[in-house]
Amino acid sequence: MGMEALLKEAVKRKASDVHLAAGHPPMLRVDGELVPLKAPELTGKAVETLAREIAGEAHWKRFTASHEEDFAFDTAQARFRVNLHVEQGRPAFAARLIPHEIPSYEELGLPESIQAFTDLPNGLVIITGPAGTGKSTTLASMLQDINERRGGHIVTLEDPIEYVFPQGKGLVKQREVGTDTASFAEALRRALRQDPDVIMVGEMRDPETIAAALTLAETGHLVFSTLHTSSAAQAVHRIVDSFSGPQQEQVRQQLSLSLRAVVAQTLLPAKKGGLVAAREILVNNAAVSNLIRENKVEQIASAIQTGRADGMISMEKALGDLVDEGLVEEEAVAPYLGTGDRTRRRR
Repeated sequence: MGMEALLKEAVKRKASDVHLAAGHPPMLRVDGELVPLKAPELTGKAVETLAREIAGEAHWKRFTASHEEDFAFDTAQARFRVNLHVEQGRPAFAARLIPHEIPSYEELGLPESIQAFTDLPNGLVIITGPAGTGKSTTLASMLQDINERRGGHIVTLEDPIEYVFPQGKGLVKQREVGTDTASFAEALRRALRQDPDVIMVGEMRDPETIAAALTLAETGHLVFSTLHTSSAAQAVHRIVDSFSGPQQEQVRQQLSLSLRAVVAQTLLPAKKGGLVAAREILVNNAAVSNLIRENKVEQIASAIQTGRADGMISMEKALGDLVDEGLVEEEAVAPYLGTGDRTRRRR
């Protein structure tokens, strides 16, 4: 099976990911589970041959030099975000499937409180969650809404570019780290001279990128980005803890003023097949801003519980709603709830 046939099979089976590793047959992740294809086990040479079919000389040269390489690859059926890496001295391959068409709010089940974040004039909006929980897709849907309805100059900074935005009411410029710019931090520092209205940072990976994103959010721009945490409160912790002690006070002050919202999401198996998202929503109202400023982040969970009027929802409530609506089995949400939470649901 060649790479073209393998990627077509991934699209046909609605897989989220494709994995190639020596000693195993090609594997697809379908509805969150790894599924081996009925094919012979791959050798290291076979993985190399398949990977080189789509990598091209430039990407393969960088991969052989660093043993790591990320890039995107387009087919007629879908786009793929590819990661090449080495395991036990042999090449390995992981690819995330990205549909050509950006999903709508309705397809993603995004509530109105999240949709409203696209109308904000400025500030920082964070989508957080473990890897593979649809953060990029949620962001793409929100940005496409801005592109179609609100317009303006949208600049995305990605590694690599994932969803490609069609022409809309706005002007969208997509910049890829490593190809169009040296780093997220460098691109953000230059962004002020590019007259942006909205900026999307694929991931806030380091203190320099976080600091630059906060500065842009403070100076009248609407900034979207992602983190890898399992809750909204942890996202706040992650940002502050990225800095050394003397800087943390300043970052807390900046974040208390510029943060607009955090959406923490996870994916669960749906009763009818596929996956469904549960989303915790934190809105930075006066009470939350004060908690961030005074370093009382551990109290944010309580603020979410009492902030429903501002559009907030806890992960416990979001999971419970999915069960009550018959979308997921109660057993599916149990791993995400503490003992006390499970007891309350049984009541």
